[in-house]
Amino acid sequence: MFTGIVEEIGTIQKIEAGKHSGVLTVGCRTVLEDTRIGDSIAVNGVCLTVTRLGSSYFTADVMPETMARSSLSQARQGSAVNLERAMPADGRFGGHIVSGHIDGIGTVSAVREDENAVWFTVTAPANLLRYIAEKGSVALDGTSLTVAAAGRADFQVSLIPHTRDVTVLGRRKPGDIVNIECDILAKYVEKLLHPPESGILEERGGITKEFLGKYGF
Repeated sequence: MFTGIVEEIGTIQKIEAGKHSGVLTVGCRTVLEDTRIGDSIAVNGVCLTVTRLGSSYFTADVMPETMARSSLSQARQGSAVNLERAMPADGRFGGHIVSGHIDGIGTVSAVREDENAVWFTVTAPANLLRYIAEKGSVALDGTSLTVAAAGRADFQVSLIPHTRDVTVLGRRKPGDIVNIECDILAKYVEKLLHPPESGILEERGGITKEFLGKYGF
């Protein structure tokens, strides 16, 4: 579990590409502190498991599903990436609940400066936009952000100077691809309200007062 508060910008040092998968070697410093093999690190918002550690790098396997869903399929040697270690149980929850499981990708369609802020407009498919609400939360490349506006084809976020400086979003320009993770709570609520036909809610047609009473709520 992550919070979307980026700790460091790392650099992809090496990519060992398979047919539909790969192994990344990421150069970094901060996120190596207290990290062990088997720990999780979010790379541009993608939760990856550390398989090897060095004094200034770690490696991680990227499976085909991750390649298909995220922008890591377009990563190149020298690419800058946002990095965040999994949140410790006693850590501050500075962003929002981020699982590191990318829902899909969007495209930066506009970048506009507004005094000390920069507005990003991101075009995304309808199956992602349904979970994005104005003043709700979204993770872009693993960065926790507040949705400033949500439309039928895109949404907008506004970045403060600090976020621009310490994340790769400050380098994004129109046409660039970004990883999107929607608010996990919205996805679970939808699942409960619209369960599969074989689900336990079928007999009640969803969550009702009677259903909650039957199961002790």
